[in-house]
Amino acid sequence: MIKYTPSNQLSLSEFSHPFEQELLSDNRWVKLAQLIPWDALAKVYSNKLNARNGRESIDVRMVIGAIIVKHKIGLNDRETVAMISENIYLQYFCGLKCFQTKPPFHPTVLVAIRKRMGAVNFDSWNTLIIEKADSLKPKRASNIQKDTEEDAPNQCVSDSKHKGKLKIDASVADQRIVFPTDAGLLNTARKESERIIDLLYEQTQGVNKPRDYRRVARTEYLVFSKKRRKTTKQINKFIRKQLGYTRRNLSYIEKLLDQIEDQKKDEHLPGMFTDLSTAYPCKFPLPKRDQKIYWVLQLIYEQQNYMYHEKVNSVKNRIVNIYQPYVRPIPRGKDKVSTEFGAKISASEIDGMSRVEHISWDQFNESKDLVLQVESYRTTFGHYPELLLADQIYLNRENRKWLKEKGIRIVGKPLGRPPKQELSAYQKRKLKKERNQRNLIEGKFGQAKNAYGLNKIKAKRKDTSESWISAIFFIMNLINLSKIADKYAIFCALFENWIYTKLNPKIKGCFYNTDVTKPFFIQNYIPLELK
Repeated sequence: MIKYTPSNQLSLSEFSHPFEQELLSDNRWVKLAQLIPWDALAKVYSNKLNARNGRESIDVRMVIGAIIVKHKIGLNDRETVAMISENIYLQYFCGLKCFQTKPPFHPTVLVAIRKRMGAVNFDSWNTLIIEKADSLKPKRASNIQKDTEEDAPNQCVSDSKHKGKLKIDASVADQRIVFPTDAGLLNTARKESERIIDLLYEQTQGVNKPRDYRRVARTEYLVFSKKRRKTTKQINKFIRKQLGYTRRNLSYIEKLLDQIEDQKKDEHLPGMFTDLSTAYPCKFPLPKRDQKIYWVLQLIYEQQNYMYHEKVNSVKNRIVNIYQPYVRPIPRGKDKVSTEFGAKISASEIDGMSRVEHISWDQFNESKDLVLQVESYRTTFGHYPELLLADQIYLNRENRKWLKEKGIRIVGKPLGRPPKQELSAYQKRKLKKERNQRNLIEGKFGQAKNAYGLNKIKAKRKDTSESWISAIFFIMNLINLSKIADKYAIFCALFENWIYTKLNPKIKGCFYNTDVTKPFFIQNYIPLELK
């Protein structure tokens, strides 16, 4: 069952608390709560819930508010719940009607929320925020007219004049994992295999524990890791020994599994493996997490053994972390690091609002996403962009031909020989200015990584990591939405003051708009006699 408190039922004066001083209306959380389209966001989230069956859910506004608080302040799940329990403004922001010291929910609920949301639903939230920001901006009277025919919902995506600038680029959302090396990965694999051996040995009876030489292996690793400069010969020697330890441990694990299976059969107990010829159901003697680790250990050994004997440094679908095997190395060729480890994302930026168009854990050519990003712009705003700003990798022959057919202008180095006719000084200045505007998407990546942790995604699952990445862009759009609202609230106040002092006081009622969250279109408010 779905529980939700509509935004129209919450007001600052009705929020009760045991303190004498009233809440300030200009607090950042109060102002942000007035801007957010709670009902539209709640509708997207509620589509993932069952409205009739099951327990009553946590208030949907509390869920949305907790996600915003977590990523805006940069807290972990436990700190997020604690911060909401301690802060009166955050409780008002999250939809509570009175102050309470009891935690609103358990921190593990945020993990379930990330699983439920996914990158798709966060993108839907982003679309709502972008539309909200677009409605706050003043428009001219000639551009205010919209299609109001209810029987033709697709009219909003009609062909019209090209407007706006679309900036696209790709980056990597680094996963917060230990920097992978072959030596370190094999050492971790060896230790995990030893732990699995201990778990299986506890379930055996009358069997001698296998000798795994873990003390010797650990001593060799400590000696190797303390060397400042390691030669190729020393690295290969250490990898060869660690491969031997891992191979021996994996063979011990297989023998222990067979012995446990034989003992269960002798005791007439259910077996561990699926066999259609017997009546023994499937019941593996390891927890689900350890089953996954055991499978990953075998793949790591195969990959490392292949690279060692073939004397190569790469392999297809290379695993760089035991606990997050979906993470892949992404070669980027940057000055800081040549290879990054995380999800590669394609993002776009329009007037300060950004969104993620594509998330992949494997390397891909970002030029293939150009058509997708341009069509997404047309779906959101109802028209194609007038100018596209992108790296040279996007501007191949196929994409240039498609953009020319759609009438979209680009700024980039032309293919083929340089033109004989030189550009004028004005054209050069204009071209340089437009090229520099592409840096705004780079600034968005910098803001996401430095302020909101896009360079250290802490989620432990593939789907929750994608939700984490999308949530960061959602928060950045919310921040930009609040800036737009503050900017135009100040502009409206100055314009109102000018009206009061310069023009006839009799018409002042035509300009006054107290709700800064609603559009203030000056062209709409100015009477005809003043135009």
